[in-house]
Amino acid sequence: MSKSVTVYDVAARAGVSIATVSRVLRSPDSVRPATRERVHEAVSELGYVPSGSARGLAERRTGVLGLYFPGFDAAEEAPALDVFADHAASAPPFTLAHDDGEVHPTSLFLDEVLRGAELEAWKQGFVLMIGVGRDDPDRSTVRDMAGRVDGLMVLARSVPDEVLARLSRRIPVVVLSGPPRGDDYDHVTVSNAEAMAEVTRTVLTQVPGGRLAFLAGPENSPDAEQRWEGFASAVAASGMDPAAVTVVRGDFTRASGRRAAEEILAGGVPDALIVANDQMALGALDVLRDAGLRVPDDVLVTGFDGIEAAALVRPPLTTVRQPMIDLGRAAVQILARRLEHPDAPPAVVRLPLQILLRESSQRPS
Repeated sequence: MSKSVTVYDVAARAGVSIATVSRVLRSPDSVRPATRERVHEAVSELGYVPSGSARGLAERRTGVLGLYFPGFDAAEEAPALDVFADHAASAPPFTLAHDDGEVHPTSLFLDEVLRGAELEAWKQGFVLMIGVGRDDPDRSTVRDMAGRVDGLMVLARSVPDEVLARLSRRIPVVVLSGPPRGDDYDHVTVSNAEAMAEVTRTVLTQVPGGRLAFLAGPENSPDAEQRWEGFASAVAASGMDPAAVTVVRGDFTRASGRRAAEEILAGGVPDALIVANDQMALGALDVLRDAGLRVPDDVLVTGFDGIEAAALVRPPLTTVRQPMIDLGRAAVQILARRLEHPDAPPAVVRLPLQILLRESSQRPS
C-alpha cells in the first residue's frame, strides 16, 4: 500500500499551516477565499481524506453530536418485515390493493426536528448521531451515546433527571421543548401555553358557553402539560370551570386520537374538540367523519404542531405551526457554541409560533 496522505502533505502543497488546513475543512467561512481554494486544490490533487480518529485524539473531540429521542412513534404498529423473504427475486414487482383511507404523513414533529439538526450539524462541520430510546427503561442507549459524542441534545423529560445530571458532567447537554426547571442546561423551547390559550379563546368566540372537550397528550410530555395549562387558563378566564371539560388523554399518535375521540363521543357530541397535537386531531377527524358528524358545522376541531397533513386533510385543520426545523437547527447552534465557550451562562432560546386559523374551527354563519 502507498503511504497515506497526511494533513502535513496538504499544508506543504498549499503553502499554509496545518491549522489553516484544519480551519478550511471544518469552518471554511473563517478562511479567505483564495487560501481556501488553494487548500481544496491540494486536497483534491493529493486525494487527502481527513482521519476522524486522528483528529479526535488531537483535539479531544469526536466531531459528532448526539440527538436522543424517546421513541413514542407507535413502532409496535409497524407490520413485520423479512427483507429476504418478502422481497425475493420471485416476488411480483407490484400488487393492486384497495385504498383503506389511511394517511401516512411524512412531516411529523420529530422528523422535522431531525432534519433541522442534521442540516445545521453539516453546516457546523459535525456529524449527527441519532439515538431512539424505544424499550430502553435504563436509558442504556443515551448512556452509550454520551461516550461517543461531543455534546447531546435531548427532548425534555425523555431522560430521567438523575441520568441527565450525570451525563452533563461529562458532555454539554441541550434540552429541546419544555421550560427550564431550575437546571443549568441550555434550552431551546417554544410558548406552548400561550399559543394554546389563544387558540382556545378563538374557539370560545365561535361557541360561547358551548360544551368543550380536550384531547390531551401523554403525562410525561412537557409540551402536553403546557398545552393543557394554556387551554385551562383560557377556559377559566372565560368564566367556565376547566374541571367541567371532558378530558381524554392520548399518546400523540393518530391511533390514540381515534380511541380518544370514540371515548369522547360516547359521552355526547361536544361543540368543540381541542387537541394537543395534529396527529391525534387527524385521528379524531377520522372518527367524527365515520360518525356522520360534519366539521366545522357540528364540531369545531383544532390541533397543534403544523404538520403537512393538517393542511391537506378536509376540512383543513386549524393548528399552531411549530418551527420544527428551526428547533433542531437552534439546538445544534447552541451546542456548538457551548463547546467553544464551556463557561458561558446557560442559554434559553425561545422560538416563535404561528397560529394558523383554518376551516375546521370556523363555524359557518
